[in-house]
Amino acid sequence: MSRKRRMFDIDMPAMDDIPVGKVPDKVLEKRRGPMAAAISENADALRDQQSTEDSIREENDRLAHELVRLRSEGLVTEHVALSDVVTDKLARDRKAGPDPELEELKDSIRDIGLSNPIRLERRSDGRFDLIQGMRRLSAYRALREDTGDARYDQIPAGISDATDLNNSYRRMVDENLIRKDISFAEMGALARAYSEDPANDCPDADKAVAVLFKSASYTKRSYIRAFASLLMMLDKVLKHPNDIPRNLGVELKRKIDANPELVPQISTVFMSEPDRDGLREVALLRSFVTSEAAAAPKPSTSGPSKTRRAKTTFQVSGRAGVAKCSASSGRIELRYDLDFTRVDRAKLEQAIATLIDKLQEEDDLTHG
Repeated sequence: MSRKRRMFDIDMPAMDDIPVGKVPDKVLEKRRGPMAAAISENADALRDQQSTEDSIREENDRLAHELVRLRSEGLVTEHVALSDVVTDKLARDRKAGPDPELEELKDSIRDIGLSNPIRLERRSDGRFDLIQGMRRLSAYRALREDTGDARYDQIPAGISDATDLNNSYRRMVDENLIRKDISFAEMGALARAYSEDPANDCPDADKAVAVLFKSASYTKRSYIRAFASLLMMLDKVLKHPNDIPRNLGVELKRKIDANPELVPQISTVFMSEPDRDGLREVALLRSFVTSEAAAAPKPSTSGPSKTRRAKTTFQVSGRAGVAKCSASSGRIELRYDLDFTRVDRAKLEQAIATLIDKLQEEDDLTHG
């Protein structure tokens, strides 16, 4: 009698659920020894470190390129030795002679430092051309000479790459256009110097004004052209051109254009007063403008009367600003930024009495 084999029911998992060639992590952890675990952890740390270093290197490269760009545009402030700054690339619009405001600038630099760095351009010889900041540079040099302090051996500066000469001039001019103390004579002198420099290929001062003062209004450019022309006509005559008011300079230029004989007349008068100051020079120039107006006779009216002289207008600088004056036969009018009602009456009367006493007609002491 044959024996029957007994069969058992065994639940077998599906073939797709059986992992092939994969050992569970827990099993690996049990199989991996301490040394292998340490090596694995070290490898992970090295990979993380390499990733961090790569990120830092990329950021450093980006910052380096940005620094190069900012430096090339002069947007990074650096300290430059005074001896490395060269000032002869551009003709300056600063008037020659003592600068009354330099002491104030020196005091400010001494107390709080230089708030606005000068602007330079790199040269091929390793030095730098000054573009903006002649007064600031002068103040630093004066402080170094006066004090001997090593702090003033170097000056803060923004350094850019050298550009076209016209652009360099524009940078200087545009900064100075916002200065309140720059005169039209200074701007006119700069236009003349620019046109006379062979390196600029500029035929005349009018073209120089158009190039240099492109940012200025049309009216302002016309005033600068007038002063450039006036300085050319009275080149060796004027001693204080920067004191000439705008309106006087423009009107005087117009008068000379109409009557060139005024130039030798002005020269003769000025030669008779070689020690004149700025106020006196302006007064003499104004006399050439007003004398023609006074000499022009008005149409005679019926009846016997004294020939009336034309109206004379002029401006006088005072502590409270500019006084606008208008004078005619038997009348003088003064407009000034002062409340005359608040002036002591006795002082006002004395001033008027002194004015009347000092004034007299050339041919008669009274009006008759």
